[in-house]
Amino acid sequence: MKIFIIIGAISAFLSVGFGAFGAHALEGKISQKYIEIWNTGVLYQMFHSIGIIIVGILLGNVSASSVLSWSGWLMLIGIILFSGSLYVLSLSGIKVLGAITPLGGVSFLIAWVLIVVFAVKAL
Repeated sequence: MKIFIIIGAISAFLSVGFGAFGAHALEGKISQKYIEIWNTGVLYQMFHSIGIIIVGILLGNVSASSVLSWSGWLMLIGIILFSGSLYVLSLSGIKVLGAITPLGGVSFLIAWVLIVVFAVKAL
């Protein structure tokens, strides 16, 4: 489905921008610990942006699959919760935001399991 390719590409674009921002604008302004947390958010955002693009490509080659659609949406939710919470944590230092991060991680895990379910059923 075209929407997932668009969402994935925009998210990948943002991931590159956030990576550059972290490397250049944040250097010397936040501690190395928070730079590493920021970079983890960037890394996971890029991986799952590519995952969303893959979902879009798979949906373009098969009849509509709700399992695949759920996978794409869960990856987007995971990016928002996981990477987003790490970005805000890095900038604010508010440690309670770390409680949100695992929810994004669970979204990622479920999304990948749904791709396995799709592959077993449809391919």
